[in-house]
Amino acid sequence: MSFTVIVPARMASSRLPDKPLADIDGKPMVVRVAEQAKKSAAERVVVATDHPDIAAACALYGIDAVMTREDHASGTDRLAEAVARLELPADTVVVNVQGDEPLIDPALIDRLAELLAHTDAPMATLVHPIQSAAEFFNPNVVKVVLDDDGFARYFSRAPIPYARDAFAADRDALPEGLPAWRHIGLYAYRAGFLDTYTRLAIAPTERFEALEQLRVLWHGHKIAVATLQAAPPAGVDTPEDLERVRALFAANK
Repeated sequence: MSFTVIVPARMASSRLPDKPLADIDGKPMVVRVAEQAKKSAAERVVVATDHPDIAAACALYGIDAVMTREDHASGTDRLAEAVARLELPADTVVVNVQGDEPLIDPALIDRLAELLAHTDAPMATLVHPIQSAAEFFNPNVVKVVLDDDGFARYFSRAPIPYARDAFAADRDALPEGLPAWRHIGLYAYRAGFLDTYTRLAIAPTERFEALEQLRVLWHGHKIAVATLQAAPPAGVDTPEDLERVRALFAANK
């Protein structure tokens, strides 16, 4: 199986300025992400960026980079431009690894690429079981309802599926057997579908939930889902996250 990893990395970040270039044990974070991705079975790893400083940092460490526009509304739009610039064939499997995931497990990248390669869906992603009621009711935790064939039926910030009787009695514990899944923001696409995605109208559900993957479902496309037993390491969104990751790299020297 052949696939390409693309790492979207934009310089602007409201919570952590210049995040892609943040130092992690002597290397920029975006380089750490790309190096992890290179440990997967990917044929190629490319950083898609909007800033020459990020491209220069990648070049310094032998990481391929492609320049994209600054005004993309989402990482998916940036990914689509990168695919076009790289002239990838429409049937190429492309795994989107976020530029703030320096602890990404290469095995997860391989598993996601393998899933997409063996399904008729144009897109695939990952989930893991939700373990607590606090997590289940947290709107920042994106929940996913799956069908019997392993495809996503809906993504929501709301607590779904809602256990009516159990939660009427006790909202502090998840009822046994509740199929509560948390979405992991790692995606694989067929390259040709990324162009299709950019042409799809924004879905009403997407607008209210602020979840762009709902656009795919709204327009009738499938999203295949692989289930993990546990959550992967968290990415870097805040200065506290960055210090946590720096400490882990320092401890593992």
